[in-house]
Amino acid sequence: MLEFDLFALFLAGLLGGGHCVGMCGGIVAAFSLQLPDGARWHYHFGFNFGRLLGYCLIGMLAGLLGSLSVLLALQGVKSGLSILANLLLILLGSYMAGWSSQILFLEKAGRPLWSKIQPYMRLFLPVKRWSDTLIVGALWGWLPCGLVYTASLNALASASPWHGGLIMLSFGLGTLPNLLLMSVFSEQLRHLFKNKYLRWFFGGSLMLLGFYRLIQLIV
Repeated sequence: MLEFDLFALFLAGLLGGGHCVGMCGGIVAAFSLQLPDGARWHYHFGFNFGRLLGYCLIGMLAGLLGSLSVLLALQGVKSGLSILANLLLILLGSYMAGWSSQILFLEKAGRPLWSKIQPYMRLFLPVKRWSDTLIVGALWGWLPCGLVYTASLNALASASPWHGGLIMLSFGLGTLPNLLLMSVFSEQLRHLFKNKYLRWFFGGSLMLLGFYRLIQLIV
C-alpha cells in the first residue's frame, strides 16, 4: 500500500503542474531576478533541493503527529484521514480544470502560518551564496498550497515519520520537472496551462486518481 501511495503522490505532484505554475510562478520569477549574474541552474537546483528537504520535514512532522495522536488509536480515524486527503485531491483537480474553486478555502486557511514564515525567508533574499538557496527553498515548501496540504494529510494518515517523509519526498519529486522548467520557461508554461483542454486533462486526471484511491480505501 505504501508503494502505491508513493506513486500516487508522485503523480499528483506531476499532474499538478498547472497549479504549481499559478502558485509558484511569481516566486520563481522573483528568485530569478535576484540571482547573481552568470550560470543560474545550480541556484535553481539549490532552491528545489531545499524545497524537497522542507517537504520531507513537513512529512516527518505530520507522520510523527499521526503516530503520537490518541485519535489514530480509534478505529477508522486513520482511514478517515486518507479518505479526506483524496477528497481534497478531487477538489484540487476540479479547481485545476476550472470547474470549482472550493479548494481555495484550504489555501486561505494556511495564510496566517505563511505570514509568520515569509519574513524569515526574506532575510536570505536576495541570495548571495548558494547555501542560502537551501534555506529559502526549505521555507518556500511551507507556501499555502492545496497540493501540499493534500500530500501532508496522506503523511499524517501514514502515522509514521519515515513513511510521512517518503510520501512528501515522492510528492516533491513529482513537482520537480515543472518547477525546474518554470525557472527558464515561466511565461511559456503559464500560457500553455491556460489552454482549457490541457487544464481539463490534468484536472480530470487528478480527479480520477483521487476517485481510484477512494475506491481502493473503501472496497
